[in-house]
Amino acid sequence: MIVRPVRSSDLPALIDLARSTGMTGLTTLPANEARLEHRVGWAEKTFRGEAERGDTDYLFVLENDEGEVVGISAIAGAVGLREPWYNFRVGLTVSASQELNIYREIPTLFLANDLTGNSELCSLFLRSDCRNGFNGRLLSKARLLFIAEFAELFGNKVIAEMRGISDADGRSPFWESLGRHFFKMEFSQADYLTGVGNKSFIAELMPKFPLYTCFLSEAARGVIGRVHGDTEPALAMLKGEGFSYQGYVDIFDAGPSIECETARIRAVNESQTLVLAIGTPGDDATPYIIHNRKREDCRIAAAPARLAAGTLVVDPATARRLRLSAGDNVRAVPLSPSRETRQ
Repeated sequence: MIVRPVRSSDLPALIDLARSTGMTGLTTLPANEARLEHRVGWAEKTFRGEAERGDTDYLFVLENDEGEVVGISAIAGAVGLREPWYNFRVGLTVSASQELNIYREIPTLFLANDLTGNSELCSLFLRSDCRNGFNGRLLSKARLLFIAEFAELFGNKVIAEMRGISDADGRSPFWESLGRHFFKMEFSQADYLTGVGNKSFIAELMPKFPLYTCFLSEAARGVIGRVHGDTEPALAMLKGEGFSYQGYVDIFDAGPSIECETARIRAVNESQTLVLAIGTPGDDATPYIIHNRKREDCRIAAAPARLAAGTLVVDPATARRLRLSAGDNVRAVPLSPSRETRQ
């Protein structure tokens, strides 16, 4: 498997992937051919360095050795610099009366644009029959190694919006208790509209004043800041890289937005530039993510490798996937945090 920038020839495969996610599966990958074609074209401009940071969309695909696209992931260079970026900030309101001996702490939701300007990890999807081995971790973490190599292209902080709780029919208890009253549409429709770039209705219809969560249903209060079961592995993976929840949630399903200072992301902080050597990594080799240090011709792989006197020893197949030769420079980081880092 290899992670590489998207190409216009990948469009049919992307449409198939988008359709397989379901309507509420992935906001930033809507099953809309015109929208996807535009996004792929813009991503190609981004990798060529022809887009300003507020417009950049680094869209990657995961390709198997047969040349089949089986997954996607992306980085938005900066959110909210062209149109407002909305979240709810979870706060606290305290009410007290000494005379009545009453003291209440009430969680409160504030509509906020606080995350504006940060880079965002988004659009992560892997075909179900390929969710094994290193594939999922490669597809997600390759983005972090790309950020490490081209840090000047990204913000000082990276965020990721995680999918919130919804049932098998795509119904979100948070939406049913809050959003429906203001938007008068199904959760899936609102989610789709944001995915195809129509976000003005959020500013037009969402109340600007603080919302007291005590007015929400018990089911809605119970999902604030929680992730969908299918998203738990992705959340755990990013937590292992240093990301954490700081009280921001999605305005539609209340899924958490997690964040980390770019320089403190494990894959950024611990990555090294090394000289590639081709040989036998050995039985005790460590799985690494390896980047060929190119931008438009970027290729990133995950494979067992061994450090040896400033070189990274990989097998010939890995070198071929990266399209590199012995003596070329690579950027690499262990696929998973060390035991010491996790502790």
